[in-house]
Amino acid sequence: EKDSSINDEIGRLRLSTMGSLLTRQDVIVVASVSCIYGLGSPEDYQGMMVPVWTGQKLTREEFLSSPVGMLFERNDIAFGRGKFRVRGDVVEVHPAYLDETAIRVEFFDDEVERISSIHTLTGHTIDRLENHTFFPAKQFVTSRDKMKRAMVAIREEAKQQVAKFEQESGYQLDVQQV
Repeated sequence: EKDSSINDEIGRLRLSTMGSLLTRQDVIVVASVSCIYGLGSPEDYQGMMVPVWTGQKLTREEFLSSPVGMLFERNDIAFGRGKFRVRGDVVEVHPAYLDETAIRVEFFDDEVERISSIHTLTGHTIDRLENHTFFPAKQFVTSRDKMKRAMVAIREEAKQQVAKFEQESGYQLDVQQV
Protein backbone atom coordinates (compact mmCIF):
# COMPACT_ATOMS: atom_id res chain seq x y z
CA GLU A 1 0.00 0.00 0.00
CA LYS A 2 1.34 3.41 -0.96
CA ASP A 3 1.50 6.18 1.59
CA SER A 4 3.35 9.47 1.94
CA SER A 5 6.39 7.88 3.63
CA ILE A 6 6.84 5.53 0.66
CA ASN A 7 6.52 8.45 -1.77
CA ASP A 8 9.03 10.40 0.33
CA GLU A 9 11.47 7.49 0.18
CA ILE A 10 11.00 7.14 -3.59
CA GLY A 11 11.71 10.86 -3.96
CA ARG A 12 14.89 10.54 -1.89
CA LEU A 13 16.04 7.58 -3.98
CA ARG A 14 15.30 9.43 -7.24
CA LEU A 15 17.43 12.38 -6.16
CA SER A 16 20.23 10.08 -5.01
CA THR A 17 20.11 8.24 -8.33
CA MET A 18 20.23 11.47 -10.36
CA GLY A 19 23.30 12.61 -8.42
CA SER A 20 25.04 9.27 -8.88
CA LEU A 21 24.27 9.13 -12.60
CA LEU A 22 25.72 12.59 -13.14
CA THR A 23 28.87 12.21 -11.04
CA ARG A 24 29.93 8.57 -11.32
CA GLN A 25 30.86 6.17 -14.11
CA ASP A 26 29.94 2.93 -12.30
CA VAL A 27 26.16 3.28 -12.00
CA ILE A 28 23.44 0.99 -13.30
CA VAL A 29 19.81 1.76 -12.49
CA VAL A 30 17.25 -1.00 -12.15
CA ALA A 31 13.79 0.45 -11.56
CA SER A 32 10.19 0.26 -12.64
CA VAL A 33 9.05 2.82 -15.19
CA SER A 34 6.93 4.54 -12.55
CA CYS A 35 10.06 5.23 -10.48
CA ILE A 36 11.95 6.95 -13.29
CA TYR A 37 9.08 8.42 -15.30
CA GLY A 38 9.26 12.18 -15.70
CA LEU A 39 12.57 12.72 -13.92
CA GLY A 40 13.12 16.11 -15.51
CA SER A 41 16.06 17.40 -17.51
CA PRO A 42 19.43 15.91 -16.53
CA GLU A 43 21.17 18.90 -18.14
CA ASP A 44 19.24 21.38 -15.99
CA TYR A 45 19.82 19.28 -12.87
CA GLN A 46 23.55 19.03 -13.59
CA GLY A 47 23.76 22.75 -14.36
CA MET A 48 22.48 23.54 -10.87
CA MET A 49 24.97 21.33 -8.99
CA VAL A 50 27.34 23.32 -6.75
CA PRO A 51 30.78 21.97 -5.84
CA VAL A 52 32.42 23.34 -2.68
CA TRP A 53 35.92 22.57 -1.40
CA THR A 54 38.07 23.44 1.58
CA GLY A 55 40.13 26.56 0.90
CA GLN A 56 37.75 27.81 -1.80
CA LYS A 57 37.48 31.61 -2.01
CA LEU A 58 33.78 32.00 -1.31
CA THR A 59 31.91 34.18 1.15
CA ARG A 60 29.08 32.89 3.26
CA GLU A 61 26.71 35.30 1.50
CA GLU A 62 27.78 34.03 -1.94
CA PHE A 63 27.29 30.45 -0.80
CA LEU A 64 23.83 31.16 0.66
CA SER A 65 22.47 31.96 -2.79
CA SER A 66 23.33 28.38 -3.84
CA PRO A 67 20.85 26.42 -1.70
CA VAL A 68 18.10 28.92 -2.47
CA GLY A 69 18.80 28.58 -6.20
CA MET A 70 18.71 24.78 -5.82
CA LEU A 71 15.22 24.95 -4.26
CA PHE A 72 16.28 24.33 -0.66
CA GLU A 73 14.19 26.06 2.00
CA ARG A 74 15.80 27.98 4.80
CA ASN A 75 14.53 26.84 8.18
CA ASP A 76 16.67 27.59 11.22
CA ILE A 77 14.26 25.76 13.55
CA ALA A 78 12.85 22.64 11.86
CA PHE A 79 15.87 21.21 10.06
CA GLY A 80 15.04 18.43 7.61
CA ARG A 81 15.63 17.04 4.16
CA GLY A 82 15.67 19.74 1.49
CA LYS A 83 16.31 22.47 4.05
CA PHE A 84 19.29 24.52 5.26
CA ARG A 85 20.04 26.60 8.32
CA VAL A 86 22.52 29.33 9.14
CA ARG A 87 24.29 29.95 12.44
CA GLY A 88 26.90 32.68 12.21
CA ASP A 89 29.65 31.56 9.84
CA VAL A 90 28.27 28.02 9.70
CA VAL A 91 25.78 26.82 7.08
CA GLU A 92 24.23 23.36 7.41
CA VAL A 93 22.50 21.84 4.41
CA HIS A 94 20.38 18.69 4.63
CA PRO A 95 20.44 17.24 1.09
CA ALA A 96 17.12 15.76 0.05
CA TYR A 97 18.83 12.53 -1.01
CA LEU A 98 20.38 11.85 2.42
CA ASP A 99 18.39 10.48 5.33
CA GLU A 100 20.16 11.28 8.60
CA THR A 101 23.23 13.10 7.29
CA ALA A 102 23.69 16.79 6.58
CA ILE A 103 26.66 18.79 5.30
CA ARG A 104 28.15 21.56 7.43
CA VAL A 105 30.15 24.27 5.65
CA GLU A 106 32.18 26.57 7.90
CA PHE A 107 33.55 29.90 6.72
CA PHE A 108 36.39 32.08 7.92
CA ASP A 109 36.67 35.46 6.25
CA ASP A 110 35.98 34.90 2.56
CA GLU A 111 37.01 31.26 2.46
CA VAL A 112 35.56 27.81 3.05
CA GLU A 113 37.42 26.71 6.17
CA ARG A 114 35.91 23.28 6.82
CA ILE A 115 33.36 20.88 5.35
CA SER A 116 31.91 18.08 7.45
CA SER A 117 29.19 15.49 7.25
CA ILE A 118 27.12 15.62 10.42
CA HIS A 119 24.31 13.63 12.05
CA THR A 120 21.11 15.62 11.55
CA LEU A 121 19.71 15.03 15.04
CA THR A 122 22.80 15.32 17.21
CA GLY A 123 24.91 17.65 15.07
CA HIS A 124 27.96 15.49 15.79
CA THR A 125 30.58 15.29 13.09
CA ILE A 126 30.57 12.02 11.17
CA ASP A 127 33.45 12.78 8.82
CA ARG A 128 35.62 15.66 7.61
CA LEU A 129 35.40 16.24 3.86
CA GLU A 130 37.79 17.96 1.48
CA ASN A 131 34.93 18.75 -0.90
CA HIS A 132 31.27 18.15 -1.49
CA THR A 133 28.96 18.63 -4.45
CA PHE A 134 25.48 19.86 -3.61
CA PHE A 135 22.62 18.67 -5.81
CA PRO A 136 19.24 20.40 -6.19
CA ALA A 137 16.68 19.65 -3.50
CA LYS A 138 14.04 18.72 -6.05
CA GLN A 139 14.23 16.73 -9.26
CA PHE A 140 12.13 19.17 -11.28
CA VAL A 141 14.47 22.11 -11.76
CA THR A 142 15.13 24.44 -14.63
CA SER A 143 17.59 27.22 -15.35
CA ARG A 144 16.70 30.90 -14.95
CA ASP A 145 17.32 31.35 -18.66
CA LYS A 146 14.72 28.72 -19.61
CA MET A 147 12.29 30.16 -17.08
CA LYS A 148 12.65 33.69 -18.52
CA ARG A 149 12.17 32.42 -22.09
CA ALA A 150 9.06 30.52 -21.02
CA MET A 151 7.59 33.59 -19.29
CA VAL A 152 8.17 35.74 -22.40
CA ALA A 153 6.52 33.09 -24.59
CA ILE A 154 3.54 32.77 -22.21
CA ARG A 155 3.01 36.54 -22.12
CA GLU A 156 3.18 36.74 -25.92
CA GLU A 157 0.70 33.89 -26.33
CA ALA A 158 -1.63 35.52 -23.78
CA LYS A 159 -1.58 38.81 -25.76
CA GLN A 160 -2.39 36.94 -28.97
CA GLN A 161 -5.26 35.07 -27.32
CA VAL A 162 -6.72 38.26 -25.84
CA ALA A 163 -6.54 39.97 -29.25
CA LYS A 164 -8.26 36.95 -30.85
CA PHE A 165 -11.04 36.93 -28.25
CA GLU A 166 -11.54 40.69 -28.62
CA GLN A 167 -11.79 40.36 -32.38
CA GLU A 168 -14.23 37.43 -32.18
CA SER A 169 -16.45 39.02 -29.54
CA GLY A 170 -16.26 42.65 -30.63
CA TYR A 171 -15.68 43.65 -27.01
CA GLN A 172 -12.66 45.19 -25.40
CA LEU A 173 -11.53 42.77 -22.68
CA ASP A 174 -10.37 44.16 -19.36
CA VAL A 175 -7.26 42.04 -18.83
CA GLN A 176 -4.79 42.62 -16.05
CA GLN A 177 -1.17 42.95 -17.16
CA VAL A 178 0.91 40.01 -15.91
